[in-house]
Amino acid sequence: MHKISPISAAKLHSSFQSEYRKTVLPNGLRVVTESTSHVRSVSVGVWIDVGSRDENEQNNGISHFIEHMVFKGTKRYSCQQIARSLESVGGYMNAFTTKEHTCYYARVLDDHLTKAVDVLSDLVQYPVFAPSEIEKERSVILEELKNIEDDPDDLIHDYLDANVYHHHPLGFPIIGKKETIGSIRRIGLLKHIEDRYVPQNMVVAAAGNLNHEEFVGIVSKFFSREGSRRAPAKPSPIPKHVNAKTFVYEKPITQAHVCLGTLAYGVKSRHRYPYLVMNSLLGEGMSSRLFQNIREKYGFAYSVFSFANLLSDTGSFGMYIGTDNKHVDKSIELIHKELDKLKSKPIGAAELKRTKAQLKGTTMLGLESMSNRMMRLGSGELYYGQYLTLDEILSSIDRVRVEDVSAIAHDLLRMENFSTVIFKSKQDGKEAA
Repeated sequence: MHKISPISAAKLHSSFQSEYRKTVLPNGLRVVTESTSHVRSVSVGVWIDVGSRDENEQNNGISHFIEHMVFKGTKRYSCQQIARSLESVGGYMNAFTTKEHTCYYARVLDDHLTKAVDVLSDLVQYPVFAPSEIEKERSVILEELKNIEDDPDDLIHDYLDANVYHHHPLGFPIIGKKETIGSIRRIGLLKHIEDRYVPQNMVVAAAGNLNHEEFVGIVSKFFSREGSRRAPAKPSPIPKHVNAKTFVYEKPITQAHVCLGTLAYGVKSRHRYPYLVMNSLLGEGMSSRLFQNIREKYGFAYSVFSFANLLSDTGSFGMYIGTDNKHVDKSIELIHKELDKLKSKPIGAAELKRTKAQLKGTTMLGLESMSNRMMRLGSGELYYGQYLTLDEILSSIDRVRVEDVSAIAHDLLRMENFSTVIFKSKQDGKEAA
């Protein structure tokens, strides 16, 4: 018997109503949906609870390598057939790997939902990993790595993670390193997918114009693999704080890049919503303190922001700024002053109200996309094992008080825990000042 738990989504502060449903198949595969009749599309994703966190120094990048390789052929579909399968009916398909999850997703008209599930199921259950395709895709991934290395405002976040998480797998680059990408072999790919791509470790999520029972029937047909085996336990403990250090790298770039970061909270933390409010206030959008001070007041940067990365049991918080070589030290000083100000002086009631309204509005606007709703369903099931309604999220934001934000600032914004990574430019063949 399927275990079905219907939950009607409460008022969603939007022009349409939706309904959340969850079913656990006999093999342990979880199916979650949010159905709404006002659209003609469906976004569907197959989520696997595996990412770069589940790797080691020797096989770093294997989860991302698999994400590439499944599109190169399965038992029933060639690479070309996979590419044409949904594009031929106006849909699209893609995938991504994170530190903790891998997701294969598609968006199609509701008439083609069965085809989307069919192809996605073959990708994650029956990839062939042809040796010739492995070598070709290895070259592609190495080119992708070069592309990242040519993008300093992206690359610097990998450098920061390596220092914040300090030898922990969460500090590994998701794509891997040149040496590990070059050492991955077919036997390793097969072992990794055999261990991790098991029904109990997977979620199929869909949002859009669909019927839950019909969708469960489609999923049951294509995901029929037995689920007696369980995925290995997560191998890595929670990372610990390390003493703050500053790392300076000279790069053949024209702009300097700076990232500061520290360990922070996970998605289940009771501090989550005050933390998100504090992050919005400090560095999200043009009205944020960092933007108004560093860009608008001093004109030191085109881009400046803060970020809050929440993972299953930990996370990271930090700030980024792109500036000129000569403004690096002053920019860091201004960031420190903003952090000290947030700790020493409580925010005003009006600023708190405005920031909460911004955070709630961003959340609601994001849910107008069926793809975003599917992403929320899949990641939420893997992280929480349950569905958080929009009303619950908005209420949690509304309950944040001035003293809650102050407490987070005092707990989190300790400069002795912040690592700093600086990319400075070389100019005219000379070292940067």
